Amino acid sequence: MKYLDEFQDPALARRLLDDIRATVTRPWALMEVCGGQTHTIIRHGIDQLLPDDVELIHGPGCPVCVTPLEVIDKALDIAARPEVIFCSFGDMLRVPGTDRDLFRVRSEGGDVRVVYSPLDALKLARQNPDREVVFFGIGFETTAPPNAMTVYQARKHRIPNFSLLVSHVRVPPAIEAIMTSPSCRVQAFLAAGHVCSVMGMGEYPDLAERFRVPIVVTGFEPLDILEGIRRTVRQLERGEHTVENAYPRAVRTEGNPAAQAMLDDVFEVTDRAWRGIGTIPASGWRLSPRYRDYDAEHRFAVGDIATREPAACRSGEVLQGLIKPHECEAFGTTCTPRTPLGATMVSSEGACAAYYLYRRLGATPTKLETSPVA
Repeated sequence: MKYLDEFQDPALARRLLDDIRATVTRPWALMEVCGGQTHTIIRHGIDQLLPDDVELIHGPGCPVCVTPLEVIDKALDIAARPEVIFCSFGDMLRVPGTDRDLFRVRSEGGDVRVVYSPLDALKLARQNPDREVVFFGIGFETTAPPNAMTVYQARKHRIPNFSLLVSHVRVPPAIEAIMTSPSCRVQAFLAAGHVCSVMGMGEYPDLAERFRVPIVVTGFEPLDILEGIRRTVRQLERGEHTVENAYPRAVRTEGNPAAQAMLDDVFEVTDRAWRGIGTIPASGWRLSPRYRDYDAEHRFAVGDIATREPAACRSGEVLQGLIKPHECEAFGTTCTPRTPLGATMVSSEGACAAYYLYRRLGATPTKLETSPVA
């Protein structure tokens, strides 16, 4: 936080934008696969400040948004049971299932609690030995290690009434799925810096080489995003396709070996369904056999859930980068943050929520927007 203002400096932003404009000679389409980056882009108007030939496509980078409807409905089923204390981060409570959300379950008597760490849920399990405590474990490689550590601690300290409902996904297989889609227009990627701070950069060179796309590991502040775009455009113009680290203050090539060891112990790679996209092979984790007793899906036998997506919701196309949020007919009318049809409108990292908050409602301009850059 000490150096936050340095990464929002309008003068440096102008220099980066000038460099990008001077470099671009033809149209390019770049995808960020991170909801935090999407919100920075929309909040500061970065996509509008770029030259017309540089298009930013918002990918499936919001962990709440890609959690499949089937898993949401399983969470609702478990949370409604009288013996359960169901714990989740706050941004999951308004994500719509087939016919309700966790807020509705709580209003109907379910014991649904917002926690700030999976360890808070483990503490509740200790304090309530006569109740089953379930933590909703979702997200990318960034949230998986603390969830793995919590299950490890539950087993180590023999806390039998704790379990994890798992819906963890992995970024590299999603990039592969995007690049093999017949409708793909993506020519380069801004990779999420926090994911790489955990997993390192080892999986990206093969993707860059196979699909001949530049991949630049990028941070989350305006200057981070602009520097990532500058490096990506430079590679595209030169016909290069390598992996670059534009976020060295947080990312090392090898990542975090201790976090990776915890993931390898507690989880195993599995196929995962992504909401609005479908099943992507080897794109997620589930608890390994050694920890299967702590799997809430297994413990509560919530299989064969019938789901139904709202016909008017086009969040799947938004997540695939096929349309921008405002191109959905329901955007801002039948679908708002108060009446969301899909998770992309209600999640704090959802693309639809970003467009609604920072464009449709005319949010107060930021320092970058009010500077001469704009």
